[in-house]
Amino acid sequence: MTTQVWNYLAEYQQEREDILDAVDTVFSSGMLVLGESVRRFESEFAAYHGVSHGVGIDNGTNAIKLGLQAIGVAPGDEVITVSNTAAPTVVAIDGTGATPVFVDIHEENFLMDTAQVEAAITPRTRCILPVHLYGQCVDMAPLRALAARHDLVMLEDCAQSHGARHHGQIAGSMSDAAAFSFYPTKVLGAYGDGGATITDSDETAANLRRLRYYGMEQHYYVVQTPGHNSRLDEVHAEILRRKLGRLDSYIAGRRAVAARYAEGLGDTELVLPSLAPGNDHVYYVYVVRHPRRDQIIDALKAYDIRLNISYPWPIHTMTGFAHLGYQTGSLPVTERLADEIFSLPMYPSLSKDLQDKVIDAVREVLRTL
Repeated sequence: MTTQVWNYLAEYQQEREDILDAVDTVFSSGMLVLGESVRRFESEFAAYHGVSHGVGIDNGTNAIKLGLQAIGVAPGDEVITVSNTAAPTVVAIDGTGATPVFVDIHEENFLMDTAQVEAAITPRTRCILPVHLYGQCVDMAPLRALAARHDLVMLEDCAQSHGARHHGQIAGSMSDAAAFSFYPTKVLGAYGDGGATITDSDETAANLRRLRYYGMEQHYYVVQTPGHNSRLDEVHAEILRRKLGRLDSYIAGRRAVAARYAEGLGDTELVLPSLAPGNDHVYYVYVVRHPRRDQIIDALKAYDIRLNISYPWPIHTMTGFAHLGYQTGSLPVTERLADEIFSLPMYPSLSKDLQDKVIDAVREVLRTL
């Protein structure tokens, strides 16, 4: 059997009865759009993060886009973020009409180098968008201080950090709003697309609810533009609220997998994940480094192991963002790491036998390089 970076089938077999009951609950309810399952999930998800409001969105990209619009980001503004992220982070910024501005990252943990942010602020800067990448949080204290000093808003991209904490504060609770993805691979994943944006602000929450529903507050009457059709569906909301009760166990499972990798590969040439100060990591992906990354990935195919790279192309090097004017060498750490990073299989139901297979194969490949 091919060993993949992510596989949901074992988890589904464990949870199948509950998942199918969730589907039947919705189909039997008589309400398929913006019903009780969405309302309950929004409330429970907000409570998990200690904030007042959760708003279900159709996917994580729109959770960022609508979140930015809800906190006042508009065409012509600039949003400071990183280039070492999934493309949707920057696609969402671009979708608001704002301009993404990139700063480099820390080599040891791949997170935003917050010391570079102030120099990137211009009169057009409206927002700072830290990406809590791979399962751990950006250092938020200096960003909050900068936002306060320069009168900026801040939105956390939490697509990869459900349940992660920074000095005891949960990801998503440390800014004006925070966006989450529930794509199937996520720490809290649906069986298709889904997202949410959370906030403590009544005004931001009201904006979000209008934005996701055509700009309407009641049927057929638009009170605010732009409007979108970006609602989280009832079926995924019900599945997610069931899985939310298991989120802490998923995180514990991921940490156990990470601990076995550290034990099995800690004495090799691989650079293993580094925990940033004050962080509780949830290991959405297990990203390692090696200068001969491509040879390792290719060699592991002989063992029927297929690995992933998160991410092989920094955003600023993509042709779709050439108009931003970044040149090769402008973000040296990001660019160097893009040639070295790759992800080992990581999911809570990864069996010890499969993980041992990966560890043994990686060790053998490294020995023969």
